[in-house]
Amino acid sequence: MITGELKAKVDRIWDAFWSGGIANPLEVMEQITYLLFIRRLDDLQTVKENKANRIGKAIDAPIFPTGNDAAGAPYEDLRWSRFKDREPGEMFAIVGERVSARRA
Repeated sequence: MITGELKAKVDRIWDAFWSGGIANPLEVMEQITYLLFIRRLDDLQTVKENKANRIGKAIDAPIFPTGNDAAGAPYEDLRWSRFKDREPGEMFAIVGERVSARRA
């Protein structure tokens, strides 16, 4: 059973999705999974950057390439550390337009 502080955090997340128009529990879980995945990719890139800095070499197989995508937007914008501070509408556009385009 979830109690205390963790329950309060889960409730706040649920309320944020509900007020944003997402009320289906499966859709909420899907969106949370996307956000956790984005966060994990950024964490892995940070580990690679730290290792490269320690040994004085370039990053081996970077997750986020340097430079810009085809639309001229920096790949760095897709990292959790930058993504998390954006407005919800911007986040939606980034995932819907830039991330989906990269998958195709």
